[in-house]
Amino acid sequence: MILLKDIYKIYTIGDETVKALDGACLSVEDGEFVSIIGPSGSGKSTLMNIIGCLDTADSGEYLLDDIPIEDYSEHELAQIRNKKIGFVFQSFNLIPKLTAEENVELPLIYQGVKKQERKQRVEEALERVQLTRRKKHFPTELSGGQQQRVAIARAIATRPSLILADEPTGNLDSRTSDDIMEIFHELHRSGNTIVLITHDDEVAEQAERRVNIRDGVVTAV
Repeated sequence: MILLKDIYKIYTIGDETVKALDGACLSVEDGEFVSIIGPSGSGKSTLMNIIGCLDTADSGEYLLDDIPIEDYSEHELAQIRNKKIGFVFQSFNLIPKLTAEENVELPLIYQGVKKQERKQRVEEALERVQLTRRKKHFPTELSGGQQQRVAIARAIATRPSLILADEPTGNLDSRTSDDIMEIFHELHRSGNTIVLITHDDEVAEQAERRVNIRDGVVTAV
């Protein structure tokens, strides 16, 4: 599914040049559960942004489903982000003025999914994260764990094959983190490919395979 070869990403901050990714290489097969672990500033979020087609590398090769990413048009990349990839972020990224079910429904509206099917998918997604009873609540009326459940429901409502999670337990206590990780395990058992970025060893160890990143260099464990 994913193959990165010699990926470089360089940022210039004032007079300083920072190699966010320094010849990074990574492969992820369909159906894998891979964790990418590294300290703050190691390049892991940059790596996720490139995998998720939110950013592009300065050099190197990225094959997605055996096709070089540069061969995709902007429209095709937008479709990949919208349909193939589900994103889950540390800060939840929910819209405060929308209820839980409205947040989950939003990407389906962008996809042009018809109203009746949207309703069904939203109900299914919220049920999978055990949040049906809170669907009419706004983000400010939900705990951090519940907000992350909404974010996961939003990610899976589009029925993506790949889920990218960037520090999904970073703002949660240990018990809530365990609950969220169990949802990812269930999604993996259901056939989703999962790439999870974290700085937490205990979270990283729960994946099938663990990859380290430090100073923009990726090494397998």
